[in-house]
Amino acid sequence: MPRFSVIVPCYKVQGFLRECLDSVLGQSFGDFELIAVDDRSPDGCGAILDEYAGRDSRVKVLHLPENVGLGMARNAGLPHATGDYLLFLDSDDTLTPGALRAVADRLAETADPDVLVFDYARTYWWGGTRRNVLAHLLAREEVFTAAEYPQILDLLMVVWNKAYRRDFVTEHGFAFPPGYYEDTPWTFPVMLSARRIAALDRICLHYRQRRQGNILSTTSRRHFDIHDQYERVFAYLAERPELASWRPYLHRKMGEHCLDILAKPDRLPPADKAEFFRRTARMFRAHRPEDGRVDGEVAVLTGSWTGYRLRRRTARAGRAAARRADRARRAAAARARTGWAALHARRPLDENLVVYSASSHRGVLGDPAAVYHAAREIAPWLRGVWVVRDRETAEGLPDGVEHVIVGSRRYLEVTARAKFFVNDVNWPGTLAKRPGSVHIHTHQGTPLKYLGADLRDRPGARLGFDVPQMLRRADRWDYSLVACRHAELVWERAYPCHFTSVRTGSPRNDVLVNGGSSGFRERHGIPADHTVVLYAPTRRDYRRGGHVDRIDLARFAADLGEGHTLVVRLHPSLANGPARGMGLAELARRRIVVDATGEPHLAEVLLAADALVTDYSSVLFDYAVLDRPVVVYADDWPAFTASRGAYLDITAEPPGRVARAYPELVRLFGSGDWRDEESARRRAAFRERFCEFEDGRAAERVVRTLLLGEPLPGPASRIPGQSGSRDALSTA
Repeated sequence: MPRFSVIVPCYKVQGFLRECLDSVLGQSFGDFELIAVDDRSPDGCGAILDEYAGRDSRVKVLHLPENVGLGMARNAGLPHATGDYLLFLDSDDTLTPGALRAVADRLAETADPDVLVFDYARTYWWGGTRRNVLAHLLAREEVFTAAEYPQILDLLMVVWNKAYRRDFVTEHGFAFPPGYYEDTPWTFPVMLSARRIAALDRICLHYRQRRQGNILSTTSRRHFDIHDQYERVFAYLAERPELASWRPYLHRKMGEHCLDILAKPDRLPPADKAEFFRRTARMFRAHRPEDGRVDGEVAVLTGSWTGYRLRRRTARAGRAAARRADRARRAAAARARTGWAALHARRPLDENLVVYSASSHRGVLGDPAAVYHAAREIAPWLRGVWVVRDRETAEGLPDGVEHVIVGSRRYLEVTARAKFFVNDVNWPGTLAKRPGSVHIHTHQGTPLKYLGADLRDRPGARLGFDVPQMLRRADRWDYSLVACRHAELVWERAYPCHFTSVRTGSPRNDVLVNGGSSGFRERHGIPADHTVVLYAPTRRDYRRGGHVDRIDLARFAADLGEGHTLVVRLHPSLANGPARGMGLAELARRRIVVDATGEPHLAEVLLAADALVTDYSSVLFDYAVLDRPVVVYADDWPAFTASRGAYLDITAEPPGRVARAYPELVRLFGSGDWRDEESARRRAAFRERFCEFEDGRAAERVVRTLLLGEPLPGPASRIPGQSGSRDALSTA
């Protein structure tokens, strides 16, 4: 008996079917059967299914004699299912890599609940991906019922984001009705009847958003089926008095659902909308609970079709008026801000005012933070003010940090008066550089992949990136900090502007050179005797959204073996997208790995790691400062360089061993070669070239030389910047 029976109904999806089937058959967890139901599809679906069945014994194919529709096709597959759990997968959707393993592990962890609800992400025909906005509801760890956790019903009530215990389905006789919206009379009875429900906070399914061909996006009278489907739900409740308390909830849900269908322009033929409203209103009145409260959006169903149309027109007019008023307010505010800025721009610069920003105003981070802390110690009379993006970010700042919110009046005041600006990305284009002000650009590490003007010939990498605008903003830089000659040459090539390169080293790496402490291990409960392996992949420009799973994290953690802890830090640009929901968040919850993606201070993570596994992330230059083993995982190096471009071949000049496939990566750690003499030799050569200015005094150098104008003791060499001006570190 297999663990899972995956039922896939098929009808007119030959263009997507292979991808769907491959997503199941390619799962790392193989204890399943795939029951494919050919719903008398007129295209090549039947032949494709037979082809797959011929080469994989886990595939069972049913060819129906006539087309019966999605729900009935699922019913046809149910008697053939022998698995412990049922999953229903639409034939244009796909399972994500590792999904069945994650579901199986969660089922075992929760002692086989009746239903397991997992997460999904919408994938759009144009390449975008958007995670379920209510994913946070799946973070609940304990098993529950719908009555104990009614928020679970706020999720999209569909059949395909759940695994169902087959004996539970059989016991209750659940089946799909004919017609559109067949998920409704299945999902509500299932969820309300389940005695044990569990949740899995992991994206296990990609829900394809087709440009055309989606049944529910077809304009048709078939959308009237929604009324019959809710009648079935109410009939189910009527037969079970113990569920009577759910009637008010389902009464409102029915009204909201029907009104949503009515409001969508692509659902109902215009001539049928009045009839749909009246039928919905009759049903709403018929099932209204005694003393049931009707308010909010659904209150319109107590009135007439004319009243509904009038309310819709009034709402549209109100929204249009609000938009006009908002535009007028924003225009007036912009004029006021411009006047405010102009007023302060006539005042002299404040020689002791330094404005900082990091990572697009995300807080006290990176190189600017290191300079800020050094300035407070060396020159406490300098007033440091941080620019943050919003109030939420401001609330997370350390105590005593003066700040302004970007775009506010105080922001305009300090940026108009400041003598110094320190940032690791460009300032907004609206910030005008006053004569006499000094802009110090710290960058965000030593560059490996193409940046700036070098992206002109990389259309995929510069999608949505305006190179000329970026260079106009970079024209405000006075100084560009560099950690090595390689970085110096790259910045002058990638940013052909009038700045002076300053050989300071990376201020954020001072703590690495000077042996700073890290509380990372203690915070995450990592045993003191464990070898910590940090995996830090970068984003991919050949994939929209940037995230590609290069390694099965659970497998890698297991292959490292006892006495090891795998720490994962995704690229910062992926921190708030769907990438962590593809398995990382769930693995971290189960303590299989440690998720360091949200850690604000990279240095603390690096200090805690005994080894780094990365692909082409610039973090390898920072980690090299620690003189600890590095393994480069370069399984897609040709694709990466073709799409993004790189300033050096990291596979030919690596800071340690190189693995080009996962088995090779595992062998390196199993054999100990990841830290052998050859690894050390490569690392020494890499450090000599790329860490040459990293002496632990970078932040001090910036403060004393660029903020205070002092000469730095000891010799200092330079290569003149493009501006032709004298380097600030020159001793001459």
